[in-house]
Amino acid sequence: MAGCGHRLGNETLFRDHLTPHFASTAMTITSFSFPTAIRFGAGARKLVAAHLQEVGCKRPLIVTDKALATLPVLAEFRSHLGGLDVAVFSGVFGNPTCSQVMDGAAAFKAHNADCVIGFGGGAALDVAKVVGVAATHDGDILEFVWDHPRVRPIVNPLPYFAALPTTSGTGSEVGRSSVVSENDTHLKRVVFSPAILARIVFADPELTLALPAHVTAATGMDALTHNIESYLSPAYHPLCDGIALEGARIAAAALVTAVKEPGNIQARSDMMMASMMGAIAFQKDLGAVHSCAHALGAVCNMHHGLANALMIDTVMAWNLPSVPARFDELAHVCGVPGGGGAFVAWLQSLKARIGISGTLASHGVKAEQVPRLVEVASADICHQTNPRPCTAADFEALFKAAL
Repeated sequence: MAGCGHRLGNETLFRDHLTPHFASTAMTITSFSFPTAIRFGAGARKLVAAHLQEVGCKRPLIVTDKALATLPVLAEFRSHLGGLDVAVFSGVFGNPTCSQVMDGAAAFKAHNADCVIGFGGGAALDVAKVVGVAATHDGDILEFVWDHPRVRPIVNPLPYFAALPTTSGTGSEVGRSSVVSENDTHLKRVVFSPAILARIVFADPELTLALPAHVTAATGMDALTHNIESYLSPAYHPLCDGIALEGARIAAAALVTAVKEPGNIQARSDMMMASMMGAIAFQKDLGAVHSCAHALGAVCNMHHGLANALMIDTVMAWNLPSVPARFDELAHVCGVPGGGGAFVAWLQSLKARIGISGTLASHGVKAEQVPRLVEVASADICHQTNPRPCTAADFEALFKAAL
């Protein structure tokens, strides 16, 4: 099963002066498929209308989050959708939930939509992926999660789905899983199927230019963690290993610049590419960092990228003795002299350089929450492909070490 990750929406992510950034960048688009068709480059968002018309779509439903819907970035995107009858569902917020999916499906039917445009961060894209499933199948979206005792297959044709990421972290735009939380328990559930892959991705780094530094940092650490954990997974998948190493190299070289120079389109482009590469690579699966992060999201409502960042060096130091050669290779591609041990120290210094500091406790996690964190992390599937087997006692030690 593909790895999974929690995604938050774009609440407070964008500055209000986004639109002026757009005019300054020449439009050079690269097209490739892997396996999703991808249009990559500054200005790619301007190609959406022509493409949808070419494939016979006329009535798109844009699925986005409630904060992003109020900002100039969405209005600017909509200005390029002439000739289409567009409706917007902006009911995504916080940790995406099953009820948000069902509300989006109702909006799809009310508009008599014929396609879905996912526009936003991982939360909006995860909801957008399965709005079409809920709109074309009876029942609740929870019936389609992979570990449901009577999981239902996706049997009906799904509406055309185009994805436009506005953050560089989850890589949800190229993933075949959708992570949504149960409404009451907040546990993250995964719908996993190649059927929900986007038919086309418009990866436009200009859409990330106005992200605040702390969001660029947290989402960037998510992308880096995907690449690192995928490479360290003991599963056999040399193709993903190569992608993960290159994704880690790109992120390591670009992340600090993207945070400190937010208008640097090359750094923004590199981080968007590293994000997609991480999501492609983690079909090999992830590890204990993500199990910890999923628990922190479910129990403490912590941003997924921040949760990964707060746990990664603690977990990696614990993993190091199990696969030292792999850590040496990560150090090499990330330009870290001194091998695997130095790589763990480099992760700590990288976080400091991009403004991520503190412990779990300083970010609001309480010692009395550790038993529940251990319970959720232990039940999470991601640690099953951690390079070092991880028991409940190990999770307890890791969470306490990170406090």
